[in-house]
Amino acid sequence: MKTLRIAVCQINTTIGDLEGNTRKIIKNIKKARKIRADIAVFPELSISGYPPEDLLLKPHFLSENQKYLDIITKETGSIIAVVGFINKQDVLYNSAAVMYNGKIEGIHNKIRLPNYGVFDEKRYFKQGNEYSIFKLNDITFGVNVCEDIWVPGDVTEVQAFGGGAELIINLSSSPYQAGKLKARESMLSTRASDNIVAVVYTNLIGGQDELIFDGGSMVFDNRGNLIARARQFKEDFLTVDLDLSNVSSDRLYANYQKKKTISKTKKRMIKVTKLPNKKIINKKPAVKWGVSPIKKPLEEIYQALILGTHDYVRKNGFKKVIIGISGGIDSALTAAIAVDALGRENVILVSLPSSISSKETQSDAEKIAKNLRTKFYIIPIEDILKGYKEKLSKKLKSAKGIVIENLQARIRGNILMAFANNYNWLVLTTGNKSETSVGYCTLYGDTAGGLAVIKDIAKTTVYELANYRNKKSKSKLIPESIIKREPTAELSPDQKDTDSLPPYTILDPILKAYVEEDKGIDEIAEMGFDKEIVCKVITLVDINEYKRRQSPIGIKITQKAFGKDRRLPITNKYRYK
Repeated sequence: MKTLRIAVCQINTTIGDLEGNTRKIIKNIKKARKIRADIAVFPELSISGYPPEDLLLKPHFLSENQKYLDIITKETGSIIAVVGFINKQDVLYNSAAVMYNGKIEGIHNKIRLPNYGVFDEKRYFKQGNEYSIFKLNDITFGVNVCEDIWVPGDVTEVQAFGGGAELIINLSSSPYQAGKLKARESMLSTRASDNIVAVVYTNLIGGQDELIFDGGSMVFDNRGNLIARARQFKEDFLTVDLDLSNVSSDRLYANYQKKKTISKTKKRMIKVTKLPNKKIINKKPAVKWGVSPIKKPLEEIYQALILGTHDYVRKNGFKKVIIGISGGIDSALTAAIAVDALGRENVILVSLPSSISSKETQSDAEKIAKNLRTKFYIIPIEDILKGYKEKLSKKLKSAKGIVIENLQARIRGNILMAFANNYNWLVLTTGNKSETSVGYCTLYGDTAGGLAVIKDIAKTTVYELANYRNKKSKSKLIPESIIKREPTAELSPDQKDTDSLPPYTILDPILKAYVEEDKGIDEIAEMGFDKEIVCKVITLVDINEYKRRQSPIGIKITQKAFGKDRRLPITNKYRYK
């Protein structure tokens, strides 16, 4: 039998923590040796972390990367390790090193460099020009990196049909967005079955600024059947005994050699490396593996928010966070996520009522803190606001209306930042995507903070997540009064969000069409929305880019989030007509 025991090492790396990442890699190599794995596979750029961005412009960073690559290589011993690293030659490559017995036997330089959405790889890396094939005893396998496998009829096809690979090992750092795991699974299954090749796909796990890497590493047989999947949003060590003995017979049956014609040019680009013979010892009973289930949509999003919050806070050296708790749905959900991510002892909630704040919202703020069992402070801001009014009335013609509304938000922001400065806490802001899109927020007020947890969550989804969290806890963790209350910023008497905006059930689909799908006015109106409302919403989105640019980053959940995904100039006179 042609069987390999593969260890898929789904690790959570931190960009720039070369020593810490290396320790994790070596720890997993040793763990793989203990179970007598033949090959241990790690994610893309696992030594440096992904994406390292302009650290790649620092010569000393590149030198350190090479130093730790050498340290890992010496630890390989009897196992083949496939590790992602920065390959510095005359230019830089995003590469995978194939190591064995203390030596780098071969290197694959990533061929397809993504340069869309959150990706910017052509800024830093040179495209590889060789299709890497490795021969181990009587088994032939190819190694490629992330985007290499996403493009159909390309790298994987050449490695399988031109190089005779029976197995493709793919190192990946594929960022999360809602529902993407299913898309990955479908793509990988197609790649395996189309090329009659087994696929081992190792994905990164962890939060990096606004990006989430959700893991979900997978193994497919050569017929496209999913035979193993690691967990989402958790580090994992997935092991599988992969039987490749039927690849040859399946290819004969499918008339494999005639199915695809590989050009002479591409055949010349195939690089074959023969690895030293390795004794395949799998006398112990086969290791156990399984297919971790795909999470339901709301559970998946909620877990992504937990991971993103935890890793942003912890990787940036903070222990505690502080949140302004208004008694509204957004701050309530943010508080619940923070407690789930960091523990209740690390979350501080502060109520900052003014004379406009209702008794109901003040009561609900206290209920949230009690339900979550967090530390809770009440700091009324009316006297501070009164002092501002007195000072400003002497200089401003009209110290009222929007001036006073925004002053309340900015006073609250100042108080939260004072706590943060004094105790080295991180302020979590609570604005959602609907509000952020149309600028329904106060610059230097409720936008003041270090991380906007629900910045990429539409208001309608906020309610769904709140109900999900209540159902999960089997209690009204978030009081029903908060969920049922009509949304209000409570910055002026009897204020409602609908005074300034369409109902969120109308606003959110318009925003999705415009912000995430780049549809124009007529297209959106044809979806059944009033054209005048569509024009108003689009105008609000366009004129508030300056606010978004000065606001904290938020965790990416959708196909297009504000930040790396969507880069529009602030000074910009173009408007949809």
